[in-house]
Amino acid sequence: MSRLLLLSSSRAGATGYLDHAQPLIADFLEANPAPVQRVLFIPFAGAGKTFDSYLEQVRPAFSAIGLEIESVHQAPDPKTAVREAQAIAVGGGNTFALIKRLYDADLLDPIRERVAAGVPYIGWSAGSNIAGPTLCTTNDMPIVEPPSFVTLGLVPFQLNPHFLSGKPAGHNGESREERIAEYLALNPEALVVALREGTALRREADTLALVGELDGATFAKDGQQTLTAGSRLDSLLTRGLTA
Repeated sequence: MSRLLLLSSSRAGATGYLDHAQPLIADFLEANPAPVQRVLFIPFAGAGKTFDSYLEQVRPAFSAIGLEIESVHQAPDPKTAVREAQAIAVGGGNTFALIKRLYDADLLDPIRERVAAGVPYIGWSAGSNIAGPTLCTTNDMPIVEPPSFVTLGLVPFQLNPHFLSGKPAGHNGESREERIAEYLALNPEALVVALREGTALRREADTLALVGELDGATFAKDGQQTLTAGSRLDSLLTRGLTA
């Protein structure tokens, strides 16, 4: 019953914060079997701003499409807030901070349970990264140490948001492809789905589609494959390793 909208980024090109995502979010929630009027926001990935300021940054984008937004950090009982949520949105920022705070608040299982029951889940950047089995393919620095790298496992493959191919001239660090190859060298049964900015994955139970105008890519031990923009990717839901 899972319904997921996993956005690579909060911005696409020079657009404003979540501007490109508003029609995607509106369409996704309008298609929900149960009406959605309020969204529970999880701001725990915010590392360079307060949770209150993060909520206020996000609020206009949801208000513009007729949705109220509340934050889990303001809830008297965060677990109850998750269990009563009509929809859940997890913002971007630092994936290590996000997952540590979710462990600290004991919210991973309640989120998994609600998504399994059909409550729509929206993530961007770090919020999308944690929809995979682990945070091992995040782009972020480990600024805090979570109890585990295990994340929500809402899809059976790893995610790499903000994917950029190649590297700038004069840059001698690893490219994104090289870093993913290192991960696969030590996790050879895994599958990694790379999402370019402005794109998203949309899951509706057993169906999966790449949304947006740009292609994506998958990486596995046997090589890289292109994911065509707008294509159905249902087979990915039966492939991958949750480790």
